[in-house]
Amino acid sequence: MSQVPTDLRYTKEHEWIRMRPDGTAEIGITDHAQSALGDVTYVDLPKAGAKFVAGDTFGTVESVKAASDLYAPVACEIIESNSALDGAPDLVNREPYAGAWMIRVRLADPSSISSLLDAAAYAAVL
Repeated sequence: MSQVPTDLRYTKEHEWIRMRPDGTAEIGITDHAQSALGDVTYVDLPKAGAKFVAGDTFGTVESVKAASDLYAPVACEIIESNSALDGAPDLVNREPYAGAWMIRVRLADPSSISSLLDAAAYAAVL
């Protein structure tokens, strides 16, 4: 069974979002998603300043099995992409909820996070 931390919000497309104390958020892919992908070999992420609306593709994860698009769970502006993934894309497999966050963002509407799935609802999707 995949890990589903209770302090995150989720999408049906298997992205997670974590609010940070400073009002920004981190976004990554779930344990279920990384497991389904297999060994991650490359992560393509946007540069700081890029803006997305909910549902937009913001990047790609490639593995030995397939390539998958990454979707913005909420409207946001990129503050930072995780440069650690450039040299160690396998962090996505080892630490999907910690070291392998993909982007840090400023939300266009912080209340929009409440429309995403909580841990129980995401677990039901799985």
